[in-house]
Amino acid sequence: MAHSRVASRYVKSLLGLAVEQKALDAVHADMQVFDRACKGNRQFLLMLQSPIIKHEKKRDILNAIFKGKVHALTLAIIDILTRKNREPLLPAIASEFENAYNEYKGIEQASVTTTIALDENLKKEIEAIVKKLSNKKEVALTAKVDKDLIGGFILNVGDRQIDASIKNKLKSLKVKFSENPYVKEF
Repeated sequence: MAHSRVASRYVKSLLGLAVEQKALDAVHADMQVFDRACKGNRQFLLMLQSPIIKHEKKRDILNAIFKGKVHALTLAIIDILTRKNREPLLPAIASEFENAYNEYKGIEQASVTTTIALDENLKKEIEAIVKKLSNKKEVALTAKVDKDLIGGFILNVGDRQIDASIKNKLKSLKVKFSENPYVKEF
């Protein structure tokens, strides 16, 4: 809890500075790269969180990886955090920056799971539904395919989930039948 509070303060500061310096999109891209590096490389994540590795060594590693490849503001926040011995916060900051960026830009994150890959028309229809549900200007839609749904879809928008899958309908039907005293077994 305390880590997320501290991370959100750094995110707000970084977002404000990025907007002020007109580098928001560049810093956002850098934070996405950093987030993918943390999620895709366990050793990298463990190095950041390790109390054994000295903070100066972590700063040297981060500079070797990111110097010249990311915006100066991104490198500055990495440097500030390592000097303050707060590099374990970097993965949380990179992850939370995506939410802050989307909030600032009016973008709603949504995911849809279907039994088949979406074509452009279906994708546009789902994006229109998400825009109505969220009152946001833009939608970042992630589409997944799950054959176990049998048919229909599952749509996640913010903290809401719309489950219109055949699998879910069959499950609720099974529950109704099991509650009926005249039905022995389903």
